[in-house]
Amino acid sequence: MLLGLLSEEPRYGLRLREEFEAATGDVWPLNIGQVYTTLQRLERDGLVESDGAEEDGPQKGFRITAAGTGELARWLGTPPDLSSPPRDELVIKLLVALSVPGTSMRDLMQEHRRYLVELMQRWTRIKDEEAQFDLGLAIVVDAELFRLDAIIRWLDASDGRLKRAATGPDPLRPAPTMLPRPRRRATARR
Repeated sequence: MLLGLLSEEPRYGLRLREEFEAATGDVWPLNIGQVYTTLQRLERDGLVESDGAEEDGPQKGFRITAAGTGELARWLGTPPDLSSPPRDELVIKLLVALSVPGTSMRDLMQEHRRYLVELMQRWTRIKDEEAQFDLGLAIVVDAELFRLDAIIRWLDASDGRLKRAATGPDPLRPAPTMLPRPRRRATARR
């Protein structure tokens, strides 16, 4: 995102942080140290250049290079790697709870479902009150609402799976399954 901001015009680190936060609806605060560390890495890699000030800090300006413009275009056009499921704390909790004696899976899922609904209500209030005036915030809020809705639907599906498993031979010992593995690229033989 810093390269995207720099593609508009040169900026100082502090201004980059402020504009990053504004562009994301102030949802993801950014530490100024992160900004300067990232700028140093981008400069080392030839993607940005500084105005030559001796010290890092609020007076050192940065601008994108031709290589940085190319990297930005490549990054924007490359879909994120979603081939492997991310580590999700809620999924892990449910998997662990399956093996913990005396744990009510239904109560556990209901507690998490209730929390997610409360979060959705908070985001919906933000959308109603603030997002109409800020396109970046509206996009972030919509993404969060869809993400939370998907988690709730997953909990509902898991609840249904538990109910069906309860009528099976051993509900506490699920059958092993094979998860799809990401395809590996074939390597050329020499």
